[in-house]
Amino acid sequence: MKKDHIAAKARWAVKMKGKPKPREHSIDRLPPGQRQVKNFPVLDLGIHPEISREEWRLTIRGHVENPVTLDWNQFMALEQFKDTSDFHCVTTWSQFDMEWQGVSFFTIAELAQPKKSATHVFFKGHDQYSTNTTLDAVMDDDTLIAHMWKGEPLTVEHGGPARVIVPKLYAWKGAKWVKEIIFLDHDILGFWEVRGYSNTADPWTGDRSA
Repeated sequence: MKKDHIAAKARWAVKMKGKPKPREHSIDRLPPGQRQVKNFPVLDLGIHPEISREEWRLTIRGHVENPVTLDWNQFMALEQFKDTSDFHCVTTWSQFDMEWQGVSFFTIAELAQPKKSATHVFFKGHDQYSTNTTLDAVMDDDTLIAHMWKGEPLTVEHGGPARVIVPKLYAWKGAKWVKEIIFLDHDILGFWEVRGYSNTADPWTGDRSA
């Protein structure tokens, strides 16, 4: 495991011991060009797949030692993780202190055991959406597959039963209605990336387009 992955996992381990102290609100939390909102707008491809928990499956495959497909009960049996993070949408709104619960990406990685050849991750959703990140970007203390928001199960319009949350990137990098996580040895562009969106999606540099 890389040194920066180890450092991020150490931060995650601290969070697992108890809820971290809430961060103070500051203008420094708002990336350039963003405005703070109190609601949770719904943005997607216009498709809201209704996947029951009985039907739901999460397939993890690619450059991994242990490819696996989880049903809902198996997913929920994994170590659960609560985290509070800020949420930045490329359409210029941000919401602070979003309370998520789900399964940390570290737990997913420990289960699947990425090979040394794995450098990127590709996510697919039930709405035909896809997106991509580097492995480094998601091996962080706040990345998770969320199934709850503010203590309630994720609604369909917000990506339930489960969606990907990558707080340090623009929110389009977090696939709703996630069904597949593929570890790759190269980069593959996702739905918005092939349409000219940035491949790195860093809110703090206003990295919206390629």
